[in-house]
Amino acid sequence: MSPAAAPRGRATSTGHLSIGQVLARLTPEFPLLSASKLRYLEVQGIVTPVRTESGYRKFSPTDVERLRTTLTMQRDYGIPLARIREHLDDPSHDLGAMPASIVHTARRHRRDEMLSASGASASLLNDAISAGLLPAGETFDDRALTMLRALVALDAHGIQPRHLRTLRQAAERDVALVENALAPLLRKSDAAARGRAHELAPELVRRLDELRAGIVLTALERLTP
Repeated sequence: MSPAAAPRGRATSTGHLSIGQVLARLTPEFPLLSASKLRYLEVQGIVTPVRTESGYRKFSPTDVERLRTTLTMQRDYGIPLARIREHLDDPSHDLGAMPASIVHTARRHRRDEMLSASGASASLLNDAISAGLLPAGETFDDRALTMLRALVALDAHGIQPRHLRTLRQAAERDVALVENALAPLLRKSDAAARGRAHELAPELVRRLDELRAGIVLTALERLTP
């Protein structure tokens, strides 16, 4: 789909959209999209919105189409962001087209396959989707299958998806924290600085995961004599 073919939302006089306008345009197609997700996709190099003098992001029509393509490829095919970014940045590729070489190699699982492979009930899968822990859809990637298996194990001990909404909220806060840490690099216009930011983002997330695990284990030690 070309930028001209995306009628939803109202652009500013410059043709650029605010975060709120982008959400209004894309959430009918992608209900789980949030401002934090948009910021995360910026950190990952999917879009490069311009900034106003007040520091607000403004997304171009091309940014919106890159977002739509990215979200479609994630939702329908489970393609990793790194491969999506390669596709988007390749000038020989049609922005709105799904690359056959990537789509055909991406492993997807139907709902019945997810239930069979994980041992989950249909209600547990639906609850996980409702809680925002798994993406909505009729097919799922390997990561979603791994997460569903974890949810099955937790559910056996009475920990249900509705108890885990804070995990998703914490993940969104982590994205905002990483974004703020990388803001000095992201504000630079040279490709080297932005590339460095994209390399650092996964490392910072990994460090946050290590710290969180350490905090939880320390707390658990206090519970046992």
